[in-house]
Amino acid sequence: MAGWKLLLHMMQISAMTMSLLQVQVLYGQQVAEDSCTIQILVPGLKGEPGDKGQKGAPGRPGRVGPAGENGQPGLKGQKGIMGRHGKFGPSGIKGVKGDMGDPGPQGPNGEPGVPSECAAMRKVIGEMDIAVAQLSSELTFIKNALPSPAAVAGIKETDSKVYLLVKEEKRYTDAEAHCQARGGHLAMPKDDGANGALAGYITAAGLSRVYIGLHDLDREGVFNYVDRSPMTTFSKWRKGEPNNAYDDEDCTEMLASGEWTDVACHPTMFFICEFDKDSV
Repeated sequence: MAGWKLLLHMMQISAMTMSLLQVQVLYGQQVAEDSCTIQILVPGLKGEPGDKGQKGAPGRPGRVGPAGENGQPGLKGQKGIMGRHGKFGPSGIKGVKGDMGDPGPQGPNGEPGVPSECAAMRKVIGEMDIAVAQLSSELTFIKNALPSPAAVAGIKETDSKVYLLVKEEKRYTDAEAHCQARGGHLAMPKDDGANGALAGYITAAGLSRVYIGLHDLDREGVFNYVDRSPMTTFSKWRKGEPNNAYDDEDCTEMLASGEWTDVACHPTMFFICEFDKDSV
């Protein structure tokens, strides 16, 4: 293709040269006398394409276009998991018990009475009065302790404690609040005797597990009783417990076997309340 362009260009130059010779022949004399030179400019061949230039500077930003239409609402996200329950506050201050008066001096023995047939009967009546008073006291305690007497699975007593197994499922903090409102706490087995009594109580009621008053809500791994006393030498943890599974087990349940396991505090469960015998 370049050869054809070259041939065409040469033909153009030849034609222009012949025209120039004709002008010189016709006007030879005039040309001889005229010292001016005639220059004929002929376009050269088209050169090869040059190198690609550098990228120019960015142009000025255009005007901001109109806002687009609102998109469709996204799908509703899944419900998040329940957050951990906050720590319950300290137990309220127990009221001050009045001071017991000093015992009076023992009086002198009276004169022996005259034997009477009524003496034995009076003794029996006195023992019956004591038994009736004790039953009345226990009945009043049950009525005050729970909203429904049907929820009480009997009363368990030791030398110093009274226990009530409550068959109303509650979360741990609600169960403790329930016991506190009635003058007690969740059961706190602090020795083998109390632990065995509670285990027998659970078994007799036909249950498998209940909440007891032991937790590590204040400090992970350090279990304390709900009356804020530390767990010292006695414990009855099941093998492999406490294990804080899922980082969410800060409360304690007792199994019918008497063993303890740490559990989450938010499930609802039956529970045992503990009361000091002196306050009942």
